[in-house]
Amino acid sequence: MGTDSCNIDIEVGSNDPDLVSRSAKPEGTIVNIGGVKVGGEAIVVMAGPCAVESEGQLMETAKLVRAGGASLLRGGAFKPRTSPYSFQGLGVQGLEMLARAREATGLSVVSEVMDTRQVETVARYADMLQIGSRNMQNFPLLKEAGSTSMPILLKRGMMATIDEYLHAAEYVLSQGNPNIILCERGIRTFEPSTRYTLDLNAIPILKQRTHLPVIVDPSHGTGLRSLVPTMAKASIAAGADGLLMEVHYHPEEALCDGSQSLFPEDFDSLMKDLDKVAEAIGRRIHKL
Repeated sequence: MGTDSCNIDIEVGSNDPDLVSRSAKPEGTIVNIGGVKVGGEAIVVMAGPCAVESEGQLMETAKLVRAGGASLLRGGAFKPRTSPYSFQGLGVQGLEMLARAREATGLSVVSEVMDTRQVETVARYADMLQIGSRNMQNFPLLKEAGSTSMPILLKRGMMATIDEYLHAAEYVLSQGNPNIILCERGIRTFEPSTRYTLDLNAIPILKQRTHLPVIVDPSHGTGLRSLVPTMAKASIAAGADGLLMEVHYHPEEALCDGSQSLFPEDFDSLMKDLDKVAEAIGRRIHKL
């Protein structure tokens, strides 16, 4: 007779990398980003435009998300794009704008680094380095980021398994940097209704298998503004330690990802709903 697969007991996480494994630090890791702690009781919201486009755009959006309850400002100065003819970001000029927005609003800054040669430069201006989906397995970049003491936001690759994702995090940890936040941002599946398929299963799985904080990016995970609030609330209910969301003061004019960027009034409404969801599960939204 064949084996009943329902009776097969698989020990999830038994082969996880040593440093990233929950058993390495059962109490969990809390990452401090300019005084904002991710991984504790409070849920942290990181919000802002996909890309820094101008001084006015960034400053206005930063003030809006600060007023709405965000604790960190996200904004890309170096933008990896599918097409080489799409807007690629303002580079160092964009980083300088982010630094001025931090001074004006008190929001710590997270911005993407794409290349080993950019790590030192981005670290000079930002408070947290983001390694994007396309670079999740850029091992030289992971090692370079790991050689710093900067907080690292590591996004899951769009076609990466959780095992591959955890090994990518291990690359950073193995260089001596324990300050890693994992970010689920959707994976590519056969379903074309959304830009990606947001894998909410990954939240409890990662929380079980690793001691690192886990946040979710519902903007990239869906690619549709109308779905961001629902999936943001679902992410918090599933145990996420934070959210990374795109907000633009005029999404219809955005140079990239306008279709998934929230209008300011939508962001304000969502933050009020998130307060209720957090309270229902015994947590709270971090407010500056």
